[in-house]
Amino acid sequence: MFRGSVLVRDATPDDVPDLVTVWAGSRPGLGGATDLADARASVARIAADPDQRLLIGFVDDEPAGATHLTRGALTPLTSESAIYVAHLQVLDSCRRHGVGRALLEATVAWAEEKGTSHVLTAAAVTSRDANRFMARLGLAQVAVVRGASVGSLRAKLPVEAPAAARVATRSHRSHRSVGQVLVARRSQRRAQAEGS
Repeated sequence: MFRGSVLVRDATPDDVPDLVTVWAGSRPGLGGATDLADARASVARIAADPDQRLLIGFVDDEPAGATHLTRGALTPLTSESAIYVAHLQVLDSCRRHGVGRALLEATVAWAEEKGTSHVLTAAAVTSRDANRFMARLGLAQVAVVRGASVGSLRAKLPVEAPAAARVATRSHRSHRSVGQVLVARRSQRRAQAEGS
């Protein structure tokens, strides 16, 4: 798909170095010290999934932007689907060349192809330009996305979980709270350390 001098296409495993270039400055874990073999396997996995796409945009044959699309349920209680746009990134040097718009045009075309009626995307709250760009395209704020590592979230939660957060075993016959599981693991570690 062309928009002026912008080319947007599905990324392949051979595009991993270009994807790393695009995402290197956006967030840790999306670029920089990426394991290229793991990244190639991830790109291949996405390419094989009919409910995902990884798009890369070029300006004059140079990588300029990228995004990851996932098709999923709009809500847990409906069969209506949405396209979720994640990690939409355009290199600073390529902004105002139509790269972001071309990536979203490809997104809308895929949504129409899949019979999907909604597109949802997220931008960092600190990215004033990205938020303004999305607002100009009519993408209204519908939620605030927050994130934390599992470890830091676990540290903020009580050791003894409330009854609503009980964890069931695979057989679903016996139930143990998250706190009981953690206590049992600590006891096992202490016993192993003393036995060594």
